[in-house]
Amino acid sequence: MNRRHFVRTAAALPIINAVAAEKPKRLILRSSWQTVNIGDIAHTPGVLALLEKHLPEVEVRLWPSNLDNGVGEMLAARFPKVKVIRGEEVKTAFEECDFLLHGSGPSLVAQADVVKWSQATGKPYGVYGITFSGQQNSKSKTQPPVKTIDVLSAARFVYFRDSVSLELAKKMGCTCPLMEFGPDGAFAVDLQDDEKAEAFLKKHGLEHGKFLCCIPRLRNTPYWILPEKHAAIDEKKDSRNKSMMDHDGKPLLDAIVSVIKNTDLKILLCPEDKTQMQVGKDMLYDKLPDDVKARVVWRENYWLTNEALSTYRRSAGLFGHEMHSPIMCIGNGIPAIVCRWAEQTSKGYMWRDIGLGDWLFDLDKEEELQKVAATVVAMAKDRAGSKAKAEKARELVMNKFAASMAVVKKVW
Repeated sequence: MNRRHFVRTAAALPIINAVAAEKPKRLILRSSWQTVNIGDIAHTPGVLALLEKHLPEVEVRLWPSNLDNGVGEMLAARFPKVKVIRGEEVKTAFEECDFLLHGSGPSLVAQADVVKWSQATGKPYGVYGITFSGQQNSKSKTQPPVKTIDVLSAARFVYFRDSVSLELAKKMGCTCPLMEFGPDGAFAVDLQDDEKAEAFLKKHGLEHGKFLCCIPRLRNTPYWILPEKHAAIDEKKDSRNKSMMDHDGKPLLDAIVSVIKNTDLKILLCPEDKTQMQVGKDMLYDKLPDDVKARVVWRENYWLTNEALSTYRRSAGLFGHEMHSPIMCIGNGIPAIVCRWAEQTSKGYMWRDIGLGDWLFDLDKEEELQKVAATVVAMAKDRAGSKAKAEKARELVMNKFAASMAVVKKVW
């Protein structure tokens, strides 16, 4: 299928008349990418919470990739009205639903399914809160490849979660009628597991508002160490990880030592994905001086998004190499500092887009690396100022959500 045909098919959709408007509105949310990362988990409950708030009259059906590790149960408890569809249920949903919304994510993750929806139904679709790198094409055994830019062009709207992605799409010729910056859906997550969070904090002597969370990571996520991924080791990526571990860990180590020596706060080393408990121990905890280590807690077990977020809400802030824990923090008014590098996508630049550019550091730039520790200490010491800064960013994000959800509401 060539681009002209694909765009023409989408553009030729019938205008829904007043009679059709009286029918129940039904939407498929294509989301839930994987469960070994609390950030990837967070995309789905974030967008579901937005749909629940802004489109309460719409019946939402979730078409997931993966809901294992207790994630399905967690979502069902928070969103009991949302029906999860698989197998033949997807075919039925194609017939009954009016619109497909591709959820927030690192790319147009389910591009092949978006194409399948458009070809099978001729009904409209939209894309909500993604990063675009310009590299992806859908592959099919029965159909020729479809370029991502063509799929985006035929959407009713595309919201990019960082301005770098938006500008790249424009530069590559995307002709979608509505393309804008739209925050990552994870900003809207409102999950909680206060009981587990409180039990963990009590066990480890962490008091409300008297600790910072720190999340380290490697340049490339070593999924090959996770049994459920069934992945062979990538020697090149593994070598890169090992060669950069000390370099990338140093600003976090310096920040931890500075916080311990200059404030009364403690530090919680915690993970965003299932590979990072060991990373936290190897990169940071084992390298700390004993007097500093006495006020540092290393979390050795993975957790789900609800417990993590309940913990973040009780902290004084967060810093580290990850993206989605900071996103969830800012979405709840908690200060958060992001460190990034070349191996990551452009997602980190969303911090500039929401007014937090001075809490974003590129660790490939020595002059920025040197500023991390002082910035973390400043964030920790100025509790009121840091909180106000986080709240201002949160307000900007929520206003963007309200505007984009108003657009989603008009697609029928």
